[in-house]
Amino acid sequence: MQKNRVYTFVKNLFMEVNLTRLDQDFHFAATGNSGVAVHMDANPEIGGHNMGARPMEMLLMGLGGCSAIDVILILKKQRQEIGSFDIKVTADREKVEEHTEFRNINVHFRLGGNLNEDKVRRAIELSLEKYCSVAMVLYKTSAITYTLELV
Repeated sequence: MQKNRVYTFVKNLFMEVNLTRLDQDFHFAATGNSGVAVHMDANPEIGGHNMGARPMEMLLMGLGGCSAIDVILILKKQRQEIGSFDIKVTADREKVEEHTEFRNINVHFRLGGNLNEDKVRRAIELSLEKYCSVAMVLYKTSAITYTLELV
């Protein structure tokens, strides 16, 4: 049984994304509220030309970006000195009916600088368990784990 949901629309949280087809196949420029264009394309196996990221790649990029922003904000508030910051997101997909879904996602954080490991781990956990909206959406079909490497 599905719970009844109450949706509240808050000013400035409304989002709009527009896609413009750039060729006769699957190359698109997608533009959101920021006005910055991101290119998307399909796999060459179905007629794409590798002119942009695949839509499912974009989901993983969104997860990495969302969590990166959270972690950096949290660590800055804790006066942690971040020297380098890299994320690698890996995932496996499973066929469900006619589509595929992510099942297991790992976010590997690689940070350098004058950092307290416990604070970094806590920032990552807060992001992936509480603040990152993309993670909250992906948790509906996926298990999300993280690994940390301090350099």
